[in-house]
Amino acid sequence: MIAMACLVALFVAVRMWHLTDSCLWFDEIFSVHAAEQPWGQILNFVAADLVHPPLFYIFLKLWIAIGGESIIWLRIFPVVFSVVSIFPLVSLLRELKLNTRVQLICLFLLAFNGILLRHSQVVRMYSLLMCFGLFSMWLFARYFFKGKNFIPLVIVNILLVYTHYFGWLVVGSEVSAILIFQRIKWRRITVMLAVVFVSFTPWIYAVWSAAKTSPGLAQNIGRTPRPGVLDLTILALNLVEPFYSPATTIDPISLYSISIPLLLITILVVGMYLFEHKRFDETEKRVAYLLGLFVVFPVIAAFVASWILPHSVWGSRHLIAIFAPLAILIAIALTKIPAPKLRIAFSTIFVLFVGYAFALALQRPGLQPSWCAWQPFAVQAANERLAKIYVFEDLIGYHFWFALEHNETRPVVAKIRNIEGVREDLAFFLPRAFDGVKTIDISEVEEQSVWIAYRASRIDVQQQPLKSFIDRGYKMSASEVFVAQGENAFLVLLEK
Repeated sequence: MIAMACLVALFVAVRMWHLTDSCLWFDEIFSVHAAEQPWGQILNFVAADLVHPPLFYIFLKLWIAIGGESIIWLRIFPVVFSVVSIFPLVSLLRELKLNTRVQLICLFLLAFNGILLRHSQVVRMYSLLMCFGLFSMWLFARYFFKGKNFIPLVIVNILLVYTHYFGWLVVGSEVSAILIFQRIKWRRITVMLAVVFVSFTPWIYAVWSAAKTSPGLAQNIGRTPRPGVLDLTILALNLVEPFYSPATTIDPISLYSISIPLLLITILVVGMYLFEHKRFDETEKRVAYLLGLFVVFPVIAAFVASWILPHSVWGSRHLIAIFAPLAILIAIALTKIPAPKLRIAFSTIFVLFVGYAFALALQRPGLQPSWCAWQPFAVQAANERLAKIYVFEDLIGYHFWFALEHNETRPVVAKIRNIEGVREDLAFFLPRAFDGVKTIDISEVEEQSVWIAYRASRIDVQQQPLKSFIDRGYKMSASEVFVAQGENAFLVLLEK
């Protein structure tokens, strides 16, 4: 019990570590923006985004009503669900009759996993997806082995699919498990599937109605590549890598000196375990097959769907529900190694690599991404000179609008389009049901003084977008630079 309590304490501590070091980023801003909508409009606002169900935003709205919108309060919200997930995890382990050693190893693996740590600190729905996914697996295990908790399972699965569309893959794993191993229960599992689907139809209709007046999913996920061997490899590395997950597209995919050895050891340990499957008793086989199905089915389904649908839906974070069943399999496999010395050696290697990853995390520089410039720049512009603020990317415009949302003397923020030589990351776009940032051509700019905000390596009057204003008779009056990871951020005051 002492060891379990210490691990739980570490589980919580590492999720609070550096919790507010970085600012809210684009998707987190959307989460808060959606939660700020009046009760009568929140569902329509979220439906217009097309790509996520509404439950997380509803929960976040209630959370904000309790404690406000400070960054610490917002970031604690996903941490809460991450910590709550310990309960269904331990309940699942006990339902599978796994001993304390397996429980400790499993919790250790999940406590320090990099992608789980990252998404337990981001104001998005992934920690909630993990939490409900574990509740669903636990209740399904009770139904699978004992025929109990069918109605709670149905209720949790409704909440699960209203959290994220990939929740359907957990439901699909459960249906597959019954059809493969317990066909005698096929009628009840069909009833469960039908009830969950019928309960979800109002949201299907809401999204279908919103899609008729929008550009469609291409705007959201049209640039997501279809997965291949590299993507499966990245997922495999994510599943075992401690303390690291890339925060931006310019970060390394993985710390290979840690992730590759851990992945190879994991494959070896799990392979040794599965090689002995013929010696398992019937219960051990059922546990191994069930856990394996919870891992393999979502991966195969997401992979196939990403190739047959018009757009790819692949993403490691979307598959966050598979991390726990895999960790349980690894923990079982470690404890089943017949040679005690080999078992101790593999366990020690895991611990040492986690320690090494932690040491690297302590040394990692804390350079902020460029989007952390926009909030202080917005406040500075509003306080120093009440002039219109022009941006050149939806990403920057949305950050500026959000920073000034509650400012009584809020300056107007507008986006200038079609300036040759200015690149925009099209993965970020203004919400569809939103008109807080107008888009104009530079020919419409007539003010005597304006602010402009953009990303670049340096200020250069011969480079865009600054050049277009200089050519129109503006002169630089003041400038600020935010030294950032990747490109720097600039705020420039221009006057005629």
